[in-house]
Amino acid sequence: MNRALVVIDVQESFRRLPEWELVSEPDIVGQVNRLVSSARAHNELVVWVLGSRPGSGTVFDPALGHVRLMEGLFPHPDEPLITKTAHNAFTTTNLHQMLTRRGIRELTVCGIRTEQCCETTTRVASDLGFDVTFAVDATATTPIPHRDAPAGQTLPQLRDDPRTLGVAEIIARTEYALAGRFAAIRTVDELTGE
Repeated sequence: MNRALVVIDVQESFRRLPEWELVSEPDIVGQVNRLVSSARAHNELVVWVLGSRPGSGTVFDPALGHVRLMEGLFPHPDEPLITKTAHNAFTTTNLHQMLTRRGIRELTVCGIRTEQCCETTTRVASDLGFDVTFAVDATATTPIPHRDAPAGQTLPQLRDDPRTLGVAEIIARTEYALAGRFAAIRTVDELTGE
């Protein structure tokens, strides 16, 4: 086994955010489970990562109980579950050491948010020398308001603001930024052979 699937932040915290109803991939759990099944069938390591902001009082504060895998995800007892406090899965964890000790040189990255934690982890992994595949349709994101958007926008205002960066555009930009530089871009169908 020299390959690992890294599942980033597919956690209940995101379902608690109002903008979750505008998510790019409502069936993120199903897509991730397809990759997990394939990885397990090929005797590849599955690493589960949770994002945490202790003391923040937000849905990412573990004290509130939302920093846990989304319903429908079931890690095996021998699959690492690590918690990060940075955007990427390496900086505040032992992920790099864990993968290196196991001789893993190839990673598949999936999870939430496409352009944030998943893209950042992919870039860092590439810089660390890993061969990375970005499972684009097993990532999810929500629209990003313009930097000058008024605070407290409602969801309809966010959706209808022409300056809002929509999910399709976010995903396309991430593909352009990563492809050929930091990762190979693949779909779940391509990765699972379905």
